[in-house]
Amino acid sequence: MPTKIPQMFDRLDMLEWQLCQRTAGLSIHRPWLSTLKISSKLGDWPIWVALIVALPAIHGRDIGLRLMLEYTVTAVVAIAVYKLLKTRLCRERPFITFGGSIQCNEPARDRYSFPSGHTMHAVMFCTLVAVHSPALLPWLLPLAGLIAISRVGLGLHYYSDVLAGAALGYGMALASLGLSSTTLLIAASH
Repeated sequence: MPTKIPQMFDRLDMLEWQLCQRTAGLSIHRPWLSTLKISSKLGDWPIWVALIVALPAIHGRDIGLRLMLEYTVTAVVAIAVYKLLKTRLCRERPFITFGGSIQCNEPARDRYSFPSGHTMHAVMFCTLVAVHSPALLPWLLPLAGLIAISRVGLGLHYYSDVLAGAALGYGMALASLGLSSTTLLIAASH
């Protein structure tokens, strides 16, 4: 029995391609393109590893080490779910589908775009930080926004990929927070 997912993506692709084309077209401006590339590279892993490693310094050794474990496990589970979805849903990246009108400005790791893993991690970590270390949000929220827009601006994702990644990241963070005893420890210490 054929699946309806490819047909749904075909319709979404057609609805979104002009908006994606306009967003990716802004990359002709070198400072903007550089900003998108840097944001995308930070969203690969460096900023999230730095955040995880900094948790003991922010929260003290005991709680910080628990949070390090929680954030790491959450990220690993999120990656597994993300890869499962990506390899099962197989939505072509916009620069592949619309090669003549959407340029790829950053190497893609794979062929498929749905959902955006960069956005998933950005939203997931921002949600966790909002609960555990809200003082960091003024730094992380703008970066998370740039990471999300960089995925479209670099020609790698559709807006719906980014929205799905954000929803997945938010859901993963909420699940982690719901299962976490560390959150309760932090609340009790305040």
